[in-house]
Amino acid sequence: MDITSQLNFNDIFKSNFLNQMTTFSMLDTLIALVLAFALGLFIHFIYKKTFRGVMYSFSFGVSLMAMTLITTLIIMAISSNVILSLGMVGALSIVRFRTAVKEPIDICFVFWAITVGIVLGAGLLPLAVFGSLFIGIILLVFVNYKNLDNPYILVLNCSSDEGENRVMEYIKHNFKSYMIKSKTITGGSAIELTVEIRLRDASARFVNEISNLIGVNSVVLVSYNGEYMS
Repeated sequence: MDITSQLNFNDIFKSNFLNQMTTFSMLDTLIALVLAFALGLFIHFIYKKTFRGVMYSFSFGVSLMAMTLITTLIIMAISSNVILSLGMVGALSIVRFRTAVKEPIDICFVFWAITVGIVLGAGLLPLAVFGSLFIGIILLVFVNYKNLDNPYILVLNCSSDEGENRVMEYIKHNFKSYMIKSKTITGGSAIELTVEIRLRDASARFVNEISNLIGVNSVVLVSYNGEYMS
């Protein structure tokens, strides 16, 4: 009898391939993906509540949720197959991300989403749930904390030395601390001062008071993130 005629379905597709199909659990995959979706939504919610930038990016929040789902699926796939895991690592090593991260805290959310996907894919469901709840609470408390010691930048335009002296006297007596960042003189008499100040309370009424001083042409108060460049 011809040997090729004795080949059956198992011989053609190899036993390892069929074993992987039979050991695949639809229920476990469904539970992991549902939890990944729920925790991804939770990460999106925390990102929205703690966002302090200029323009909120809805697409970035959605990408956090998608990143959690995708990472979970990848980890579940490679955790059961060593050969597949090596191939996946090689494929991911050529991926390059060109999108610039505008806020440092955005990196934390990206890493958080990836970590949750890894933990869920590894089957550590309680760790992913309780860890995400703990991280979310910590971010809500610290990011939304109102700190009056945050620095501000005061940009002043004075018409003379007398106006500058009045402004500096006012700053000395009404703020916790201050530091002159830059001083520019144009036209021989016009003076522009940039001063970092720290407030004693949350009121911005002092801007009106400084603008009413004799010799002061304009006053601008700017929130300062510590990266001022003159």
